Amino acid sequence: MIGAIAGDIIGSVYEYHGIKTEDFPLFIPRSHFTDDTVLTVAVADSILTGKGYAEAFKEWGRLFPHAGYGGMFRRWLSSDDYSPYNSYGNGSAMRVSPVGFAFSSLDRVLEEAGKSAEATHNHPEGIRGAQAVAAAIFLAKTVGDKREIKKFIESNFHYDLNETLADIRPHYRFNETCQGTVPQAIIAFLESNDYEDAIRKGVSLGGDSDTIACIVGGIAEAFYQTIPEYILQETRRRLDNRLLTVIDLFKSRFG
Repeated sequence: MIGAIAGDIIGSVYEYHGIKTEDFPLFIPRSHFTDDTVLTVAVADSILTGKGYAEAFKEWGRLFPHAGYGGMFRRWLSSDDYSPYNSYGNGSAMRVSPVGFAFSSLDRVLEEAGKSAEATHNHPEGIRGAQAVAAAIFLAKTVGDKREIKKFIESNFHYDLNETLADIRPHYRFNETCQGTVPQAIIAFLESNDYEDAIRKGVSLGGDSDTIACIVGGIAEAFYQTIPEYILQETRRRLDNRLLTVIDLFKSRFG
């Protein structure tokens, strides 16, 4: 899941200053982890320990209260209520990558992705977005065929993946919904040549850049099986030790 986290950090400085080019510095001094990373680690911690997803989100969110959460999640986080709030925001999709890496069957991946979404984002679009991303990661890891990934996502989640980045980029704007983020992120992966290229393509769409790059990064890590060492180093040195502990434990358990 470090690929998703690297994408979050790389995209963080472009979130509200969308760029429309693949030619940009991957890391600058202001590059930082956001809520995407914190909640991705929360999902991993839930898988490792067996604690409920909502419990993990509350715990990790309160450890890092200024990570950049959306308004609805922030209110949920500060309350004592553990009930979901029917969101279809892309938060369910940005945090789901550990599910795609941890489980050994597609049915189980879809089940767990649904559970991780429903803890907060129990709107059908929130669930669909999380399941589509987790399925893409699982298929990237196990099948390794972009045509099969595209076919499965289109057939089962009814996202249109036939647009090209060149078609999307000129008119694409900031969008925090699953339906306005997940298909674009998957298309960026499908057009990519390697991990770094996937991240650059995702960020180049503009919009919610850290989340798009986080989603792209998880799928690209699973498919390409390697991340350049300098990206790993720059990513790790920007992470809190509490986050790194879970990341490293997850890697040791699930490879």
